[in-house]
Parts: sequence; C-alpha cells; structure tokens
Amino acid sequence: MNSFFPRRYVIQGIFIAIALVLLLRLFYIQVIDKSYLLSAKDNVLRRIPIFPARGLILDRTGKVLVQNEPVYDLMVIPKEVKPFDTLEFCRLIGIDKVAFDKKFQKAIRYSRYTSSIFEKQLSAVTYAAFQEKLYEYPGFYVVNRSVRFYPDSIAAQFLGYIGEVSERDIEKSGGFYRKGDYIGKTGVEKSYEELLRGQRGVQQLMVDAFNRPKGHFADGRYDTIAVSGERLISSLDKNLQKFGEQLMVNKIGSIVAIEPSSGEILAFVSSPSYNPNLMVGRQRGKNYNKLNTDPLKPMFIRPIQAEYPPGSIFKVINALLGQQFGLIKPDTRFFCGGGYYYGGSRPMKCTHVHGSSDLARSIQVSCNTYYGNVYAAMIDRSGMRPVNGFKRWREGVAKFNIGSRLDIDLPHERKGLLPTDSLYTKRYRSDKWRSGYNISLSIGQGELGITPLQMANVAATVANRGFFYKPHLVKAIGEKKFIKPEYTKKNYVGVDEKHFEPVIQGMSMVVNQFPGTATYSAIHNIEICGKTGTVQNPHGDDHSVFFAFAPRNNPKIAIAVVVENGGHGSTWAAPIASLLIEKYLTDSTKRDKYYLERILKGNLLPRPKVAPKPAPVKKPDSTSNKQKPKPATTNKIAILRND
Repeated sequence: MNSFFPRRYVIQGIFIAIALVLLLRLFYIQVIDKSYLLSAKDNVLRRIPIFPARGLILDRTGKVLVQNEPVYDLMVIPKEVKPFDTLEFCRLIGIDKVAFDKKFQKAIRYSRYTSSIFEKQLSAVTYAAFQEKLYEYPGFYVVNRSVRFYPDSIAAQFLGYIGEVSERDIEKSGGFYRKGDYIGKTGVEKSYEELLRGQRGVQQLMVDAFNRPKGHFADGRYDTIAVSGERLISSLDKNLQKFGEQLMVNKIGSIVAIEPSSGEILAFVSSPSYNPNLMVGRQRGKNYNKLNTDPLKPMFIRPIQAEYPPGSIFKVINALLGQQFGLIKPDTRFFCGGGYYYGGSRPMKCTHVHGSSDLARSIQVSCNTYYGNVYAAMIDRSGMRPVNGFKRWREGVAKFNIGSRLDIDLPHERKGLLPTDSLYTKRYRSDKWRSGYNISLSIGQGELGITPLQMANVAATVANRGFFYKPHLVKAIGEKKFIKPEYTKKNYVGVDEKHFEPVIQGMSMVVNQFPGTATYSAIHNIEICGKTGTVQNPHGDDHSVFFAFAPRNNPKIAIAVVVENGGHGSTWAAPIASLLIEKYLTDSTKRDKYYLERILKGNLLPRPKVAPKPAPVKKPDSTSNKQKPKPATTNKIAILRND
C-alpha cells in the first residue's frame, strides 16, 4: 500500500493550518486589537487638545467679575513610562509617594495606551520648575488650560463655579465633553455653559523617543484652533454688590435689588457667602467638603431658595387686591382698638392702638386690624361663597408671581408656597370655612412662603404701577450684546394703575413721615417708598424684612432685604436697604458714622451651643435627714409681648 498521498495531505494540512493561524493573528492585531496601533501612533504622534478660554463675565459697567488664569494638567500614557526617580518626581509636582502610586494605578485602569490626567491644575510656578526636567520622564507630558479667577472674591452664589465633568455630563453632551473636561456646576456658569465654554481645538504633534516635540504633523494641516467662549455682561453693579456683601457680614439673609424699568438685577447677595476662589485649584475638593458641611450653609442660594412668610410687606398686595375687587377704596376706614377679633374673642393683635385709619395710613403704621378687615371683606363679604372668594383672592396673588418660579437665569430656583383652598378644606374636613380659619394670610403669615427674589419683584411691580419685567442676571451676550426677548416683555399683574397711588403714598409715609415704621431709614432728598415686615419665626427671634423702591417718580431701584433673626423690619433690613439705595443713586453714603458702623459691625449669627456643666455632687452630711422647708410657690402669669 502506497502511503505517500495520505502523508502529503497531512503535511499540507499542517502548513495550511499554520498559515491560517498567522493570518488570523495578523488580522486580530491590525483590525481588532488597537493596542499596537495606539502604541505606535503615540510613539510618533501626540494629539494635544487646545482648551479654549472660557468667556469672561463682566458687571453692567464693564468691570471684570470673572477672568481666566493659566494652569497645567500633567498627562500620562502608562505604556510609555520608563523607570525613574519617583521621589524627585513627587517633589517637583508637590505630592507624596502614596498619592503617586494611587494616581498611576488609576491611569492604568483607564488605559495603558491612551493618555489621561495624572495631576490636575499645576500652577505656573510649579510647571516652570517641572518643565526643565520633563524629558527625564517619558510617558508624561503637559497640557495647558485656563481656570477661573475672581479678582474681587464677590457674588459667589450668583457666579457659581466649574468642576470636572461626570460620566452623566459626558453622556448628556453627545460626545462634546471628554474625561477631564470642565463644566459649569452652579450659578451663571451652569446656566450659560454652552455660551461660556467655547470650542475645543487640537494639535497633532510629532514627538521622538524622548518625548520631545518635533513639529506639527503634515505642517499643521490637521490642526484646529480653539474658539473662546462668549463674553457675558451681567446686570450686577459691582460696587453695589460689594457694599451689600459688606453690610451682610455676620448676618444670615439676602439682598436682591432690581432695576424696575428693565428687570435687571443690580445686587444679588446671599449671606453667609464664601470666597469663590476656594472652588478653584488643587484644594477645591477639600474646600468644597468644608463649605458643604458648614452649619451656616454658605453654598445655599438664599435669594432664590430660601422661603419665608413675607410678614407685613404682604399687606401691600392685599391693599391692591381689595381695591381691584371693589371691596375697599382709598378712603375706606377701619377702627383699630389694638387688634382684630375673629372667632369669638381671639385677637390678632396690633403693635399699638391705631384708632381710625384709611388705606394709606394703614400701610404707614402697619395696622393688622385694617388688613384683617380687608381680608374678611375679600373672603366673607365678596358676594360669593367664602371658598370661592378665597379662590379669587389666590388667583389675584398668583399674578404677582407668588407661588411660582420667576424663571430667573439661575438653576434651582424655588417657587415658594401659596396655599390652595383644598388645603383648608382637607384640614377642616369641610369647605365651609371662612376668613377666620386662615386670617394670618391677611398679614403675610401662615402658610405663605416667598423667596427674597419674589419680594423684590413685587417691589418692582409696585414701582412700575402694575407690571414687571422678568428678573434676570445677564444683561447682554457676546460682542453683539444680544438680549433675550423674554426679558423685554411686560408682565401685568391684573391691578389697575389707579389703585397703586394710595398704596405708594402709604409706602412713602412709612419712611418719610412720623409715625411711619421706618423713618430711621429716610434719606435727605430721596423719597423712598417702602414697607417693613417682622416675620414670626418659631425657631428663634423674628426675621427682619423690608422692601422698597426709590425714587417715587421714575424709580431706579427696587430692593428687598431679609435678615434672619433680626427682629423688627425697621431694625436691620430697612437701614441696610436704605444704605444700598443711597449708594446706588448717589454713589456714596452720607450717614453719620454710627449709622453705618452699627450695620457693618452687627453680628446676628447664632451663638455656638455650649454643653451645660454637670451639677456638682453634694456630699451627704448629718443634717440631710432633717425635713427642709418647701420654697414658697408663686402664681405664674403668662405675659404676651405686643410688638
């Protein structure tokens, strides 16, 4: 039997199998497995991203609020790293060996062949020292970028901050962002991110085996330039903002000032605040954790997120609605004997016995009795069922944008609280309740919750005699100074212009005529029209509230001030508002030294709680068994303070 032919087929099969294995391996290396391609390409070409300068943010007069400064990100390609002196390397960039090992392992987990950030935001000084020895560390290179710098360290909650993108940010961007990019996290930086960020560029550089650049690939034909972000002109007045923050040092609260004729926000103060430069640089994470755990909550944006009962400033809205519904007139008078009685003998007390008051005087002296009667007229004596009278009242209040967002150009605005009739129907298990069941709404207490921004917007609405422009923080965008159309539209509140004059007269008397509740805050030659509020606080001292506009004719500024635990509106909020009005309208303050220093040095922060000392243990003595006389008892009489 001839076995040559079977052996020939076996030998051919072996060669064919070997050839197929080699072909499959070659196909895998060249087509499927990218590691060799990446390694070869990275040995020759380096794709360097060029990060654009983020758009500047200016105040309304062109002064810089936010600018950029250069920093340097240290990148690494783990596959190219060769043994080197790690201790010297760590010394140059300011980290320890433990941190080095942790960062290098993280880079390896990301990719051995693709570059990733090893250390972020080296300063110019650190980079200058490191650059001289960069050639000793193959696999490492530097990418320059810019970060934010805040020259005046003001308006932190308004401006916001930027941070590294998350996986979710990358997914939502449709591929625009990459790992290591930065994005606006809060404030205007977040609201206007797409305009501020600009467009990334890229350089294709050829490098040698020592990691040294050897010029642009194909003479730069494949390079793209970075496009800087758009410049934003904010509505803030830098000097007014700075002064407002000084006045609110060691106080908790808010200031919002608006230009009534445009809706542009002139000052946006949230206190306590923080230095926005703390959210930049290599210590950002540490600083963020410290700020985020601060019990005073400096990162809480109080002007749009804090909700308070408005207190007596709400009487202005009730006065306007009472007239619009035809239930009171400017000369309507109610007698105040010290309080408004409802539900039998229960009083809603006044600060004084005001006697007979008309509409303007009721605002001047802030008479609770007057507005108890006005509210009862709107709910109980409206010619309809009380529940329907309440619905009409609520619709009127809602037109002032109470209980709904004003859609300011900042994220996370809260809408406040405006109770519905169903709340009381559920609470009292019937829809036959009357004004006495929620009479506290007549004086801005109870279930109402209003943000300081909404308060300032009501002041601007009264200043405009019945309409407002949507409040906003960015005045214009880019070189062409584009203005969003929604900021030029008048929003009417459904109250006739004629009804505002008696209310404005009362607000003028609050500040400029005795016995107005804020005469201490009057300014010579400037007619301020305002209203004080003392907001009940179940957790401590009352909150001090004041809103106003000035001058009376052709108003230039409307303002709301809230000082938590500040007591009467005339004690803290009104003087602060008065100083800011004077500063804005005259570019100076001419009050006596004590007036200004009292505000600047006032400290209303809560005192730290001190643990009580344990009572000393008394040693027993021989007389301890003797019966001791009982202390005399006294009748305890509850005294209700009448503020």
